[in-house]
Amino acid sequence: MGHGLKSTSSVPSGPARESLVALERAHESAVTDRVFQTGVRKLVQDSWQRSLSLSLDPGSVAPERALTDVELRDLRNQHPLAAVLPVVHNLLIRHALDAELLVAIGDESGRLLWIDGDRVLRRQVEEMLFVEGADWSEQRVGTSAPGTALALDRGIQIRRAEHFNALAHPWSCTAVPIHDPDTGKILGVIDITGGDQAVAPQTLPLVEAAVAAMEAELRIQRLDGHRTIASDRTDARAPRRSSIALLPAPGRNLVPVGFGVLGSDYGHLESGGMAIDVSPRHAEILTLLAWHREGLSADRLAFLLSDQTGSDQNNSVDTLRAEMVRVRKVLEQVSPPVVIGSRPYRLQFPVELDAQRVLAFLERGAHRVALAAYRGPVLPNSFSPGIIDIRTEVSARLREAMLTDASVDLLLEYARSEEATYDSEVWRACLELLPARSPKRATVVARLKRIDDELGALRTTSQR
Repeated sequence: MGHGLKSTSSVPSGPARESLVALERAHESAVTDRVFQTGVRKLVQDSWQRSLSLSLDPGSVAPERALTDVELRDLRNQHPLAAVLPVVHNLLIRHALDAELLVAIGDESGRLLWIDGDRVLRRQVEEMLFVEGADWSEQRVGTSAPGTALALDRGIQIRRAEHFNALAHPWSCTAVPIHDPDTGKILGVIDITGGDQAVAPQTLPLVEAAVAAMEAELRIQRLDGHRTIASDRTDARAPRRSSIALLPAPGRNLVPVGFGVLGSDYGHLESGGMAIDVSPRHAEILTLLAWHREGLSADRLAFLLSDQTGSDQNNSVDTLRAEMVRVRKVLEQVSPPVVIGSRPYRLQFPVELDAQRVLAFLERGAHRVALAAYRGPVLPNSFSPGIIDIRTEVSARLREAMLTDASVDLLLEYARSEEATYDSEVWRACLELLPARSPKRATVVARLKRIDDELGALRTTSQR
């Protein structure tokens, strides 16, 4: 990709276009009538047959449970390929940014753990749920480069309508499995996705070379780790390095702790398979500590919980200290317990807010997943200034992402939410995006008229 590659998903002309049309017809014949036409590569036909035998839908991607940020982070941290990401960055990712391509790394089951590259393209492929955490195995989405490469255990290229799922037909991809250098076991897969340049003749050798470098780096790190262990046996004071450093620190909480605060005034805490509801005041405290992971002084936390200032501030700090005793007792009910340290007040282990997961989905370009995870404003009836700030930021960032990057169908879904139902700017954006002859335009126009009428009536009443 750093060698003059430039990706595009535009439709070619001439003989290339005729070839694409023929491929589309062959795909339609296969998935509709199960009649396989000539001119389609055997590995593609075989994959289509496997996909049909699984009764996969060729027109949509079946929804799946979205991984939480904590779950995705744990999968990444525990995966051996995390140790060789710098190799991928140096050989592929830094060039992909200029080449309008994406680089994705999946685990041995086909779940995408890392995606990087062109930001515009990342938003576009969200429509087919090509996002971090998604399952792109052949068993899930049918024929695709990452999934089929894993199924066949070989590097392959899949061009446009060779994909089983029609949502992927605008795109092409090249993927190569990654193997354990010692056992030969499949560790994962690396994929290049984009326009036709993603399946250029030079792309497959480039990815194969990157995989060879990754496997070589894994072997070097393991040899280095073995040397370190041998050294440690002769010198107990020697620092451990390489793979030894990837082991979790003693006492680290490996159980994801989630805290739900969207659309409810009560908090919902989940830890180690246990769940408890916490009071609105305790939910405010935990939300602020989860948001400010660096910790908060007693004065600062008291201020964020109350708009009192001046002489009342000392009283609010005393009140806070008494409240912290009560919230710590509540947190002892879960196992492992959630611990709050002092000076400053800080959560000893990360607690993942559902609001933070929404923002993380937006950052990864998974706007549809983010909207599905957004159940409403953060602690909607809280008047604490710190909570108001968090609530406003999450709401504003979701709204901005919807207006800027969402497809018209997703924007309409957002517009129908309680939060945007009277947002005339959102509804006007829907009207601008809808095709001129779309039957949905009438509903949007009617909604805009209702908003104008009701706001006009309110203005009239306030002026009396």
